[in-house]
Amino acid sequence: MHQFITGHSFSGTSGKSIDVINPATSEVVASVGLASLADLELAVAAARSAFPSWSRTAPGERAGILQKFARIVEERADEFSRVESSQTGKPLRLTREFDIPGTIDNIDFFAGAARHLEGKATAEYSPQHTSSIRREAIGVVGAIAPWNYPLQMAAWKILPAIAAGNTIVLKPAEITPLTSLMFAQALTDAGLPDGVVNVVVGDGHTVGAALMRHPDVDMVSFTGSTAVGRTVLEAAAVNAKRVHLELGGKAPFVVFDDANVDAAVHGAVAGSLINTGQDCTAATRAIVHRSVYDEFVAKVAARFDSITLGAPDDTAADLGPLVSFKQRDHVAGMVERARGYSKIMAGGFAPSDGSLGRGAFYRPTLVVDAAPDSEIVKDEVFGPVLAVIPFDTDDEGIRLANDTVYGLAASAWTNNLQRALRATREIKAGCVWVNDHVPIISEMPHGGFKQSGFGKDMSAYSFEEYTQVKHVMFELDGLAEKDWHRTIFTLR
Repeated sequence: MHQFITGHSFSGTSGKSIDVINPATSEVVASVGLASLADLELAVAAARSAFPSWSRTAPGERAGILQKFARIVEERADEFSRVESSQTGKPLRLTREFDIPGTIDNIDFFAGAARHLEGKATAEYSPQHTSSIRREAIGVVGAIAPWNYPLQMAAWKILPAIAAGNTIVLKPAEITPLTSLMFAQALTDAGLPDGVVNVVVGDGHTVGAALMRHPDVDMVSFTGSTAVGRTVLEAAAVNAKRVHLELGGKAPFVVFDDANVDAAVHGAVAGSLINTGQDCTAATRAIVHRSVYDEFVAKVAARFDSITLGAPDDTAADLGPLVSFKQRDHVAGMVERARGYSKIMAGGFAPSDGSLGRGAFYRPTLVVDAAPDSEIVKDEVFGPVLAVIPFDTDDEGIRLANDTVYGLAASAWTNNLQRALRATREIKAGCVWVNDHVPIISEMPHGGFKQSGFGKDMSAYSFEEYTQVKHVMFELDGLAEKDWHRTIFTLR
């Protein structure tokens, strides 16, 4: 199964293929025939053809399909977990306890949310008229998803779009397409009409770019790097499409002097290493009050050194590999450059012995003594690397937290209510946790400020991205001559 269009799977017709590699073992998981531009045309045409009927389908019927879909994914949870692990290198512990349950919960949420699209109350805002609001589907959505959470990102793109009555063409990352294709097949098995969800696996520079620019695509939704996000904006501008972007992050992790240091240490380790650090919300900049700085650094370094690396099915493993050797080399390069201006307190190397040497593994790495404007502190690493910098006053801590072009997520660690309230008010990020970092829930929105993009995934707020508001006004008096007409011509 390489492409999924009009409810059926088939191989791409580009004549090119790509091997999906398990980054823990370097073994080939599957070979996928890539889509051609002709395949993309078929997918967009299928979505366009399915839109009129699907957009008029009653919300309750849409909800029923999604409810059935949730139970199918639940029944196939082990298969989804294993395939997700094999194409990304994620430990089975993570896919079984985080990726798959989170996806099922998302499906259940949108099954209910499909029946609760809201608008302003129907009323007489002008004495001579009754006004009402219709919230309508936009049309065909073109979506591009990243490789770090293939299944969850497919869910985040597809679910709000179709729950609101849109149809969609999804292009997953070509190195991790397998669970997105399984997701689409399971939707069809649940009774979703053909053409509502289509998945094309193709090269980003050709198929992805064409999807963004396609004249029959009404909206584009992209999750990925800020650099690529700029090209998406440029492509969408040609046809003035609606755009939804979730881009990079460099999340600050601010530890105040009254924080529970042990809790902050555990939070920093979990928050920086989740998904091997390949998470836009990962804690990547620990900004720690000088009074607890040394204790924090020593305890995080010890915890990093205790982390066990291993293959996805290794129950003793805490951390898997990076998604590819290319990504591992990117991370290693940033760390090597950091050696010239900072100190590595833990990790800083790729294991070369035994089974770990065959995979794209990299030790959890703790960096200190780096300047706030250095590359390792300012730029997104997207790997298991945490940089720690000190601060002396609350003003300085919050200033350092905001000293970034990104604004996706942040956390503040304190037992002082006023300090927590100030941090949540003044830190510029789409999500600010207090005394935790990373947890997300289906009922709450996920999205960024500044160069982390705009628009929301998950929650009822995501419908703002995938619907458009129409004002409908009914004249009440039945008069041919309206009083306001005299502003245009003389009434006789």
